[in-house]
Amino acid sequence: METRRGYSIFQIALHWLIAALVLFQLFFGESMTVVVDAAEDGQPASATDQALGSAHYWVGLPVLALVLVRLVLRLVSGAPAPAGHGSRWMRVAAHVSHGLFYVLLLATPAIGLLAFYLGDPWGDIHSLAKPAFIVLIAVHVVAALYHQFWLRDGTLKRMLSPAG
Repeated sequence: METRRGYSIFQIALHWLIAALVLFQLFFGESMTVVVDAAEDGQPASATDQALGSAHYWVGLPVLALVLVRLVLRLVSGAPAPAGHGSRWMRVAAHVSHGLFYVLLLATPAIGLLAFYLGDPWGDIHSLAKPAFIVLIAVHVVAALYHQFWLRDGTLKRMLSPAG
């Protein structure tokens, strides 16, 4: 459903909050692996790794909840039409990449919970999300900058300030 020119303040806030939480997970999530590996080896993990491993768990839960809120909001409020009149392949690529983001944002914390409570193979599957997120985020950022500085179509601005 595409009904507005821009995103609401709530949609923008959710986007950036989820982005910040995911970046935290990407930068500090390895501590969870250190904690799990230490436990499997019967060794203690450092206090820092223990704290960051715990934070990884507790940050993952709001990521899952906030993405569900974001999806419901998108279904209820819709999303604005593309700002520019890019080629068909660009519109398809945008649609596919956003769909992949939603799949990763839902599946990664869910699989992380399975890994936490059930162990492998879920932990191995969960760890595949990190490189997938890194690639998808890189493509997303490059596309946003391309729209901003090459096409100058206002796409990036719509995720920085609300419009009616």
